[in-house]
Amino acid sequence: MSRVTKVSMADAPVSTRLGGTIRPMLTPNSVGACAGFLGTMSLRQGEFVAAHYHPYSDEFLFVAEGTVVVTVNGEEHRLDRADAIMVPRGHAHRVENQGPEPALVVFQIAPLAPSPEVGHVEVEPAPHPDAAPPSVGG
Repeated sequence: MSRVTKVSMADAPVSTRLGGTIRPMLTPNSVGACAGFLGTMSLRQGEFVAAHYHPYSDEFLFVAEGTVVVTVNGEEHRLDRADAIMVPRGHAHRVENQGPEPALVVFQIAPLAPSPEVGHVEVEPAPHPDAAPPSVGG
């Protein structure tokens, strides 16, 4: 039987490399996840997560607070609180808070890539290239 582990946003590692504040929460490192991982991204007004794609994984986004624009392969999709979208593997996407209030987005990436190093491909320069990437483990 697997162990059940609670993870708090306050205790999750933080990465700002791609923009905003990304917190991988339920990951191979934190809970032994093997099918995918879940995390959050917090975006203040004007912040964005730089465009990237996942060659092995789909990404599911749910807006818990605020409003964001998710640009997928150049097409903009406005998501308000309680909206969700799936970005299929291989599709470049960027998440931006164009609204006046902070946004909180919950994301799930599945299935896992063969290794974290090949899990995403950046197609836009990272706003904070010297910051550590999110640690999800494999």
